[in-house]
Amino acid sequence: MASILLVSGPNLNLLGEREPEIYGSDTLDEHVAEARAVAEAHGHSLDHVQSNHEGEIVDAVQGARGTYAAIVINPGAFTHYSYAIADALSGFDGPKVELHISNPSAREAWRRTSVVAPVVTGTVAGFGRHGYRLALEAAAALLKEPG
Repeated sequence: MASILLVSGPNLNLLGEREPEIYGSDTLDEHVAEARAVAEAHGHSLDHVQSNHEGEIVDAVQGARGTYAAIVINPGAFTHYSYAIADALSGFDGPKVELHISNPSAREAWRRTSVVAPVVTGTVAGFGRHGYRLALEAAAALLKEPG
């Protein structure tokens, strides 16, 4: 059994209220519950951290080293400009999955660049309420791979 860290960035605490036409009506708690269920179905545990503060996210990612086997992260708006979060992720040796409920590539031009994409294993984006499940399935599959 491995531990997976799920990190949720700024404004994700407003899921279910903020722009439901883009992000859906599910709350963050509902997404986390689904993610936890997927992790547990694969024999893993899941811890969740949400913060609107860049430094707290950096601290969580750095703290994951040696404690967690994988990270799933929805960096929110930090996706597009937080080199500090990207640097922290680059220092984590396990699988890292970037997650977005909407498809940033299909939205405003400023959302089309991810500074964390080059340091993660892969990205799940644009699948709405299914994204958390898919991201945890990806992380669990990567944890099964040898090596």
